[in-house]
Amino acid sequence: MVQYLDNNSGFAQWASMQNQKKPEKKFSFFKWALIFLLAWWVMGLWMKPQKTEVVNTAPITVEQSSATKQTVFKDEIDFTVQGLRVSNIALKKHKKDAQSNENISLLNNENNFVEIGFVSTDTVVPNINTVWNDANDLMKWNNGKKIDFSRQISVDGYTIKITDTIKNNSATEINVAPYVQIVKSTNEKMSGVVETGGVVYANSKLDYAHWNKLDKKSVAYSTVRGSLGFAEQYWETIASIEANDQTISLKKSGDLYFAQTNAAAIKIAPNTSVDVNTYLFTGPRISTLLNAAADKIPGIAKTMDYGWFWFFAQPMLWMLNWLFALVGNYGIAIILITLILRILIWPLTRKSYVSMMMMQKMQPELQRVQKLYANDKARLQMEMMKIYQTHKTSPMSGCLPMLIQIPIFFALYKALLISVPMRSAHFLWISDLAVMDPYFILPVLMGATMWLQQYLQSPKIQSGANDMAASTQRVMKWMPILFTVMFAWMPAGLVLYWTMSNLFGILQMYIIKKTSK
Repeated sequence: MVQYLDNNSGFAQWASMQNQKKPEKKFSFFKWALIFLLAWWVMGLWMKPQKTEVVNTAPITVEQSSATKQTVFKDEIDFTVQGLRVSNIALKKHKKDAQSNENISLLNNENNFVEIGFVSTDTVVPNINTVWNDANDLMKWNNGKKIDFSRQISVDGYTIKITDTIKNNSATEINVAPYVQIVKSTNEKMSGVVETGGVVYANSKLDYAHWNKLDKKSVAYSTVRGSLGFAEQYWETIASIEANDQTISLKKSGDLYFAQTNAAAIKIAPNTSVDVNTYLFTGPRISTLLNAAADKIPGIAKTMDYGWFWFFAQPMLWMLNWLFALVGNYGIAIILITLILRILIWPLTRKSYVSMMMMQKMQPELQRVQKLYANDKARLQMEMMKIYQTHKTSPMSGCLPMLIQIPIFFALYKALLISVPMRSAHFLWISDLAVMDPYFILPVLMGATMWLQQYLQSPKIQSGANDMAASTQRVMKWMPILFTVMFAWMPAGLVLYWTMSNLFGILQMYIIKKTSK
């Protein structure tokens, strides 16, 4: 990317010429870009759910439950049920790292759990210490006041469904309000690239509250029906009550983070019963899984964080997974996707390289008019424009591939960071393409290929060259070193992409030079 900024692209001459222009009252490209970014930011604020000052009445008790524990074993997950609480969720198809046989486990600390229960001022409801009668996977309890509670737990993939049936055998109407409380401790403070922390879907809009934000203040929402929970880089725990008129809050108390929601009280007439369904997704942040759970948990599909360049990141992640299914290795898939992208931008790349070579041929003419009209800036500008028109080129044409690659680069960066299968993908000496190269081999190769690409397209500065072009080339010589240091701590998969992009760029430049003679 950086090679398009050197003196041979004509950008230096163009910038020098622009500095000589008289001020005009029209907007520049950078002013329009600033307006666009500002409008995007305002739109993002508008799209967020409206926060309201509501009081959540869900219990905030985190004391240990004395209810009987039982473990539920399913194909994708195992988890512990202890009365009202669900915890110790093991993701059986995902290991801690490439070398470990230990499963990823969510809500596995002593005070981490999901609690699904009820509050009522009319009758006694089960609490965290209630001892249920368990028969044929059906939990039953009677409160001694002619109110029967039963709970059925079923699992579909990574989605747990809790169906509570409340039967009123008394002679008076009762009111019972369902609630969900997710309690989590976390040390994850670093992810500024992938949205993590509290997640709320309220009033058809998604909002995040990062861990650091919750350290400072609580947030609350009011909605007809929504969902809430916590998201990490690769995993998330999201819950939703199938009931209307909910209040949702995210807060921190002590060392624990709380995601709580209360639904409006449900009236249960004498000799009638009511079913309340609560859904809990606890698993990897994979779009197909989230989409499958979206009909049960509103808004969960939107928790897949593709970033600003989602229109590139989403198809890029799909293509990456498709290529992996084809070749069986994510490293090879990254190489193939690099080749495909290079082929797609081939017309722009060719135009850029041809323009670059033309600019090299124009150097003597440009230097001549710069000396001849050094004291007449208006005439200098006019003569330089004539030269560009004569050779049918533009200094900005060398920047087109760079402008295209910027969103592609950030989109692929995001795709690699949110790809769950990538976190344990190996390639040659690299055991995990989602983390840095432990031996720094790839960053060094990337820096070397960047230097080679720059060297091949940057001839020596002739005597008499303008100062700006010379200083630009001196600065550009340091770019491979700077990028090597920057990329040393980036995901190996991203560095692999950039290295292969440099290599394919060198090959394309060789082909264009051969065919342009």
